[in-house]
Amino acid sequence: MQSVLIGQIVNVHGIKGEVKVYPYTDDVDSLSKNLKKVYFDENLKEGFKTSCRVQKGMLLVKISGIDTVEKAEELRNKYIYISEDALETLEEDSYYVKDLIGLEVIDISSNEVFGTLDYVFNTGANDVYEITTTNNTKVYLPAIKQVIKKVDIKARKIYVEIMEGLI
Repeated sequence: MQSVLIGQIVNVHGIKGEVKVYPYTDDVDSLSKNLKKVYFDENLKEGFKTSCRVQKGMLLVKISGIDTVEKAEELRNKYIYISEDALETLEEDSYYVKDLIGLEVIDISSNEVFGTLDYVFNTGANDVYEITTTNNTKVYLPAIKQVIKKVDIKARKIYVEIMEGLI
């Protein structure tokens, strides 16, 4: 079973052991509805049942066995994982960031390898892809239809059109 990093505990909330989680997704509502079991180890050794709600873009999570502020405080800065099979199936042309990292980026104008996708930032308006080019420089491309032409997860390739003045 594979693990997926979904967030980090950044604070406690209230006096009954609830924790505040900074989510590593932009679909917080969906995550809160489906968050049933979490792990603090990416090897998924021991899972904890949860209940969850959203407040101001953060997840407020109640973890089984954590009933006091002191116990919740011990979890501060820990990362939270879920099993990959707990993820929802996405609509067509939607992808999890974990599936995009490491994909080869192809420039459609030359059909040559441009680089590798290393990281995805969310700016609010759109995502931005951090790409390490073949000459080992960092380039940032907006994840918009005018630039990202095709994502082929099975072939592990992203096809892009580098518009003039973009880089």
